[in-house]
Amino acid sequence: MYSSGLRVSEAVRLHYDDISRTNMTIHVRETKGRIDRYTILSQKNLGLLTEYWYKCGRPKGILFPSSWTGGYLDITSVNQFFKKSARLAGITRRVSSHACRHSLASHLFESGTDIKYIQSLLGHVDPRSTDVYLHVSNKTLLGIRSPFDSLEGGES
Repeated sequence: MYSSGLRVSEAVRLHYDDISRTNMTIHVRETKGRIDRYTILSQKNLGLLTEYWYKCGRPKGILFPSSWTGGYLDITSVNQFFKKSARLAGITRRVSSHACRHSLASHLFESGTDIKYIQSLLGHVDPRSTDVYLHVSNKTLLGIRSPFDSLEGGES
């Protein structure tokens, strides 16, 4: 969810055919806005997905099937697992799986990725939807150089 900016509802509905090793993309279907989109697939995530795929018997349909029903995982169960994992990791702040999506957007913004690209990766039609994920951090502010420093002549 973090590496591709997926909502939990999108992650549980992934299919084997949605992963493109060639293009390093994930085809996201059945999105919140009912508009399919493509998002990035990180090299590390591809490695983890490949390992998982082999361990689970090379599923060709639903990528993360429920062990009980064989259908899609229950979103509430995934969110509960996420929160439990955070507690076990010693994270005391209130967290949700949506924090992964927020963190990706924030980290991309801090590293200089244009807001329009972030908007596209997250599947937002309205730019204001993307603005919710972004905040001005000290890290971003500390990286800004005054144009005065790049002027020749050293006049103050």
